[in-house]
Amino acid sequence: MTIKEIAKIAGVSPSTVSKIMNQKDDDIRPETRERVLKIVKDYNYTPYASIITPPQITWILGILYSSKEFDSTLEGIIHTAQENGYTTIVCCSYSDSTQELKNIAALCKHHVDGIIWEPACKDSLTFASHFEESGIPFITTGSYGGESSLLFPYSKFGKALTQELLDLKHTKIACLLDRSSDASAFLSGYKECLFENHQILDEELVFYELNDSLIYHINSHQISGIISLRYQKSLELYQLIRSLHYRIPEDISLISLKDNSADTLSYPKLSTCTISKSAFGVYLCRKLVDKIKKSEPPKAHFDQTITLDNDSSVNTPYSLTSSKIVVVGSINIDTYLYVEKLPNTGKTVSTSKSSIYPGGKAVNQSIGVSKLGHRVSLIGNVGSDLDSDIIYRTLNEYDIDTYGVKRCNQMNTGKAYIIVENNGDSMISILAGANAHFTPEDIRKKCHLFEDAGYCLIQSEIPLDTVEEACRIAHQYNTKTIFKPSACSALSESILQNIDILVPNQKELAELCPDTTWSIEEQVSYLLNCGIETVIVTLGAQGCYVKNKELEQYFPAADFTAVDNTGASDAFICTFASYLLYGYSLEKAVKIATYAAGFCISRDGVVPALIERNSLESYINQVEPKLLNLST
Repeated sequence: MTIKEIAKIAGVSPSTVSKIMNQKDDDIRPETRERVLKIVKDYNYTPYASIITPPQITWILGILYSSKEFDSTLEGIIHTAQENGYTTIVCCSYSDSTQELKNIAALCKHHVDGIIWEPACKDSLTFASHFEESGIPFITTGSYGGESSLLFPYSKFGKALTQELLDLKHTKIACLLDRSSDASAFLSGYKECLFENHQILDEELVFYELNDSLIYHINSHQISGIISLRYQKSLELYQLIRSLHYRIPEDISLISLKDNSADTLSYPKLSTCTISKSAFGVYLCRKLVDKIKKSEPPKAHFDQTITLDNDSSVNTPYSLTSSKIVVVGSINIDTYLYVEKLPNTGKTVSTSKSSIYPGGKAVNQSIGVSKLGHRVSLIGNVGSDLDSDIIYRTLNEYDIDTYGVKRCNQMNTGKAYIIVENNGDSMISILAGANAHFTPEDIRKKCHLFEDAGYCLIQSEIPLDTVEEACRIAHQYNTKTIFKPSACSALSESILQNIDILVPNQKELAELCPDTTWSIEEQVSYLLNCGIETVIVTLGAQGCYVKNKELEQYFPAADFTAVDNTGASDAFICTFASYLLYGYSLEKAVKIATYAAGFCISRDGVVPALIERNSLESYINQVEPKLLNLST
């Protein structure tokens, strides 16, 4: 530090600094004198220091770092310095270049033998001239250390963690970072690994905070695995995922770096890759000592074997290990008209409110299943019109397998016109379109979609010979069938014998029975005698009635105000099947499904009203928490 540099910092002339230092400052204002003396003190300025010959060896090393992430590295540096007979002077700039320059001046004043320097910003390297003028050897580390900077291989670790998940067949891998200088290197390794494995980089899967966007991507199943830079942040993420009622690693895999000096908890058990920043500190100190002694370093780069400590929180993606649900049925574009009173003969009603959604029972149930966390394959027909493009876009948005959706040339996609009254009651007219041309052969061509299916949801808004073939093939693949007899006045004996669970409403139940004077219990008994295992009669605001060989019970409806009853059965069925597949008993699955139906009727439309798993379970945990306990 020279007198000119002190003058520049103080904003005065060199002669003013000289006068103050030589106590010839009678004509200088007191505030100027105080400012200059403070700077002299801060920067350890000594007059005529440049002509003082420093001792050849002081056996002192300077350590100048800028970030708290340097802490465990510091341990390795100090330990190695002491082993080599050096004491250390440690300074931290906290990423402040002004403080950094003060620290540099202090180290130069002490004539240290060498310096390990983590520059605070990209302009910090201009301060290297002070070390060069003082003849002090130094090495740099960190992202602002220039081309010769010695770096911890975060890129290599980011690449290795990503590869671990790719090897387990994950393709939806998120990267959780922080705002530190290490994050860019870790991120580059993540990106490099995706590129080398021919995976598309989705910038939306790179997160710096545990925020709503991350929660959305988890809830919408756009993430199957996560790599994390920081262990502490991984613990927070673990708790977040658990609070959303997802399981690790069954639903989501999580893998993190962990510093070997960090305090770790026995629970939760996370899959980690341990890094040794203290070993990196040893490496840095040895490099500096070699430079001081002008000897050849033992190796050019720091290296560390990368191994996974345990596999407690990583697994094959849920979508590849779990059973799925196949949905067979109608695909429509739904047009809603909202009126004060439903129309009747001879009376015209008007409306000022309408909306259009992708719909049809198969679409509704597929989206409902996906929102509740299961894989789902849809089998059905659409036309070759613009409406079919809307259907495909919507299904892709919800990550639904559309391989079974056939586009029929020169046909229109099915349409449903739904008139909804203020109290939630509705009436529906359907224009079948491509649904009417859904054939048994279409099912046979897609039979491989049943291979790993736990349940098949079927509705009768398609030809009944196609329904029968779907039931037959489902049983061929040991898949349970759940059938909704909508728009259906009769079912053949062969269909009834291939239905495991029938879910009619009260009117649909009556149409399937030969005697309309029978009670609900008698009608259900008749259908059970036809070969059906379980019948669930939905009763609207009165809940539902369930009967099979082991159970006969009425279940109350959940307490929700009805706005639109249109999608209640779809919400009930997709939730019922989803929770059976999660391993819940029939009784619990029915109760959970009544809550989902309640949520659905409290909002307009069907697809927008279908609830996702986190919201459903969060509500149930408030009103009936024991319901979600699998063990009871």
